[in-house]
Amino acid sequence: MSFDDKKRIRNKFYWHLTQLGVEMLKMISMSRKNVMRRYYCSNPDVVNKFYEEGKSVVLMSSHYNNWEWMVLSLDMQFKHHGIGVGAHNTNKVFEKLINRARTRYGTQVVFHDNVREVMAYHETNHIPAAYMILADQNPSNPKRCYVADFLNQKTGFIRGSEGFARKYDLPVLYYKVIKEKLGHYRIDVEVICESPAELPDGAIMQRYTELLEDTIKSNPPYWLWSHRRWKHNFDDAPLGNQ
Repeated sequence: MSFDDKKRIRNKFYWHLTQLGVEMLKMISMSRKNVMRRYYCSNPDVVNKFYEEGKSVVLMSSHYNNWEWMVLSLDMQFKHHGIGVGAHNTNKVFEKLINRARTRYGTQVVFHDNVREVMAYHETNHIPAAYMILADQNPSNPKRCYVADFLNQKTGFIRGSEGFARKYDLPVLYYKVIKEKLGHYRIDVEVICESPAELPDGAIMQRYTELLEDTIKSNPPYWLWSHRRWKHNFDDAPLGNQ
């Protein structure tokens, strides 16, 4: 990639980041109708069929395009109860404000310190839920992660998505958010696996990293390059689960 190509991607990324900031502010006042007009799933039946079977699903994605509107609209996009799994923000005031906006239309937001309890409640009581997990977060514990050859370098990924899917035998799906035009997005969903028990350990994470890499390469400026993705060095780590 030439210097001019990198500069073009960088400039487009910063412009996209500015747009995301404006769109986050819109979350405070957007109506249900406006949200669903601007942010819609092209193939919701891929997810809804599991609801009809009484199954929860794990929705794996990333910080690509506008992920916040997915949290906002999750409980409306599919028949499942929407649950966004996230990480705590260091600024508690901001966290309180953004979570108030995220949960306006029924989505439940949980964090690493209560996600196990929430999942256990829904699965024990047979309440089909769609667990949205942005699995491209940098692992807090580099000794307990999945290492993949990702964007030409060894990269660590949090393994929670696969772990939860295996524990409760939940179908795992990947969704890609595509920007159709300014302030308008489309969600495309595909199935990674319907029964995690039938796959070898690590297969779900490997497939996820491949899909994510394809997504980023399709339009690089729309991934969140600024979130210190490679602060841990995995050059000497073997590929797979650590």
